[in-house]
Amino acid sequence: MKKKTIGERVLTGVTVIVILVIWFMTTKLGLVDPKIVPSPQSVWDALIDIMQNGYKNYTLFQHLGASMNRLISAFFSAMIIAIPLGLASGYNSKLRAIFEPIIEFYRPLPPLAYYTLLVLWMGIENESKIALLFLACFAPIYISCVSAVIKVKEDYINSAYTVGASKMQVFLHVIFPACLPDIFTGLRTALGVAYTTLVSAEMVAANSGIGWMVLDASRYMRSDIIFLGIIIMGITGILLDKSIQFIENNCSLEGKRIKI
Repeated sequence: MKKKTIGERVLTGVTVIVILVIWFMTTKLGLVDPKIVPSPQSVWDALIDIMQNGYKNYTLFQHLGASMNRLISAFFSAMIIAIPLGLASGYNSKLRAIFEPIIEFYRPLPPLAYYTLLVLWMGIENESKIALLFLACFAPIYISCVSAVIKVKEDYINSAYTVGASKMQVFLHVIFPACLPDIFTGLRTALGVAYTTLVSAEMVAANSGIGWMVLDASRYMRSDIIFLGIIIMGITGILLDKSIQFIENNCSLEGKRIKI
């Protein structure tokens, strides 16, 4: 992935500053009700208060840790299963014919539509939430892997066979490296879908987590805590996405070194 230039980084920084200035001026001039849009200062005060005293028997890090534990457990479980299964399905049309109807059936369904079933089967604890997030992650990763294998040019595969490569060597040295960009795209997409699903799941049945904290604060018109939770979710989402991009860039650099 191409890195941002200095000019692009400056534009990104300016955009963030402009948004903060508009937010500050809007609340400073009293253009909106503070119960609807809190001031940056009140959000900061809410952060300090929750850091010191927690929120509803849990510290801020416990709320964030609960959400991240659910998200990361489901994401890595889906990644470990969906990547090899997706690559194998892309490589083998019969295997794809077995799994494709299942994936295509549940993929368009709103996660909360079948979450009620998961709660009935597994309860309201982490098991049902992790299962929901697993399903949310699985489909984007699987589909991206299948699509990546199908897009690999047959000329590359036939050339490898011509020089005596085995099926396993073709898969490891031709197909898999060619699929990496699409795999990482699928991982990033899955992470975004899982994060939005996580917040929804915590809003339905939970007693901890950032999503639950936002929902609970809305019941008491605590817009400062709502804004704080949204900001935390946005920042952690960006950091998680950047971590995947970092791994992708390192894999690309390693691939270039091997070719050299």
